[in-house]
Amino acid sequence: MEDYHKPDQQTLQALKDTANRLRISSIKATTAAGSGHPTSCCSAAEIMSVLFFHTMRYKVQDPRNASNDRFVLSKGHAAPILYSVWAEAGFLQEAELLNLRKIDSVLEGHPVPRQAFTDVATGSLGQGLGAACGMAYTGKFFDRASYRVYCLLGDGELSEGSVWEAMAFAGFYKLDNLVAIFDVNRLGQSDPAPLQHHVEIYQKRCEAFGWHAIIVDGHSVEELCKAFGQAKHQPTAIIAKTFKGKGISGVEDKESWHGKPLPKNMAEQVIQEIDDKIQNKKKLSPALPEEDAPVVNIRNIKMPSPPTYKVGEKWATRKAYGVALAKLGHANDRVIALDGDTKNSTFSELFKKEHPNRYIECYIAEQNMVSIAVGCATRDRTVAFASTFATFFTRAFDQIRMAAISESNINLCGSHCGVSIGEDGPSQMGLEDLCMFRAVPNATVFYPSDAVATEKAVEIAANTKGICFIRTSRPENPVIYNNNEDFHIGQAKVVLKSKDDQVTVIGAGVTLHEALAAAEQLRKEKIFIRVIDPFTIKPLDKKTILENARATKGRIITVEDHYHEGGIGEAVCAAVVGEPGITVSRLAVSHVPRSGKSAELLKMFGIDKDAIVQAVKVAVSKSRNAE
Repeated sequence: MEDYHKPDQQTLQALKDTANRLRISSIKATTAAGSGHPTSCCSAAEIMSVLFFHTMRYKVQDPRNASNDRFVLSKGHAAPILYSVWAEAGFLQEAELLNLRKIDSVLEGHPVPRQAFTDVATGSLGQGLGAACGMAYTGKFFDRASYRVYCLLGDGELSEGSVWEAMAFAGFYKLDNLVAIFDVNRLGQSDPAPLQHHVEIYQKRCEAFGWHAIIVDGHSVEELCKAFGQAKHQPTAIIAKTFKGKGISGVEDKESWHGKPLPKNMAEQVIQEIDDKIQNKKKLSPALPEEDAPVVNIRNIKMPSPPTYKVGEKWATRKAYGVALAKLGHANDRVIALDGDTKNSTFSELFKKEHPNRYIECYIAEQNMVSIAVGCATRDRTVAFASTFATFFTRAFDQIRMAAISESNINLCGSHCGVSIGEDGPSQMGLEDLCMFRAVPNATVFYPSDAVATEKAVEIAANTKGICFIRTSRPENPVIYNNNEDFHIGQAKVVLKSKDDQVTVIGAGVTLHEALAAAEQLRKEKIFIRVIDPFTIKPLDKKTILENARATKGRIITVEDHYHEGGIGEAVCAAVVGEPGITVSRLAVSHVPRSGKSAELLKMFGIDKDAIVQAVKVAVSKSRNAE
């Protein structure tokens, strides 16, 4: 970045005038809506004015241009000032601001990607900086482009641990293309923020995390211009001392005004007072970006060759995931992998070995890892695969939920699912993950049962919109599919059938192999079962399940290495509800497990082959008795 040149007086006055126009627009919009956060907007008016009309380089009519500087409003409740900026710049009509929060307006209460200028949804506080880190990492290491990333945070959200996970990440990777602005307006929602205006403490914290930290008067456009003009070989934090409700007489720096619009008569008076300060109606135009972001194509990524497994060979699906991902990396140089210091367990290390420059080590910070993946995937710059133990995604559920609202296309792989991991015990066992990911809108939940299915799941996920979750297992199980087997989302496989089948058993991962072993045992007793591998738990292949259940007298048994709640059994029940003559028996993990050998635990929780044999016999005898 060039050395700082002090703007002339005319420019400084224009930036002040712009800030006051942004205040007026934010007040008008929130008063018209009858809800919103005008005081949170007013503290950030000079910051937004300087950022968008002096510092940032972007094309106003092409907000998602790959070379544009990026902006993330982490304090998402200040959305009206973001919308006011884009109206001031000429992308939105001024009149549209008065439709804020209406059901037929794109201008929602918090930013969402339905707006062309919003890359990630914010509003669940503490998440914007993680996404901004992902964008900055992508700009520096993948795009190698000159665009910069700016993230505005409120001081209230600085109590969130996820902010400091992101601060640590940016400091470690020296993301010198990233600027975080702390809007330290002293007041939270119901109380003052813990540090109030002790900006020097924020500065020390930022420096301890490896950031260049500058304290400024957040209402001085000149100080802001100077701070934004400083470039260092590390990320920059601008700690702006501001006042909540700045410019609103009687409200500025007063408690109990958070999230309250001004009443109409009060708003009119305040708008007049602020308008009187504006010296010139002339609008500023932002500088254009240097167009140096490469053209990227991430559509239709195909594996360079088919799988090379042999039927009967034993493979853990977690290892097959690593093999598949490394292979996919050769198909497209925009496939990237992230992990949280579990790469030698999830086998993402196989990707790192072959594509070291496209692997991001996020260390033990799963919330931030998900946010980094979301940031990397914005504007279709990368295809991101993030992996850790399935159970550790539970701590990132809010990030995953917000990723769905962000319409993000990220792929998450959770290994070490269920009690089958054995001796490590319940803290390491993913037993809630299916439930969690099934609840995510537009998510696809893959549960491959062998190495071939895993490779196909990875390839399909890379080309599927929305959140994809791949559930992988620790035990080694035989390969059951041929390498040329075709897999599709929402298409189950009937892996065992005969005309004499009496019960349909649905299993996945380790329990599918237990079901096949149970079938072998039952066959000796002349009892035949049909075995189904769902492949995806969401969407579930309702048609195949119903067809086969009807062919087996309506009897279904589900068996899963997961808690009862929200897993395969409940998914199947939801699919067959209201269908006459169908009964479902569910085998699942019934309470908090313990350490033990994998086989011992499958037995203890009644999800092994013996439990399936027993359940089948009960189902068959019940109907015989009924007859």
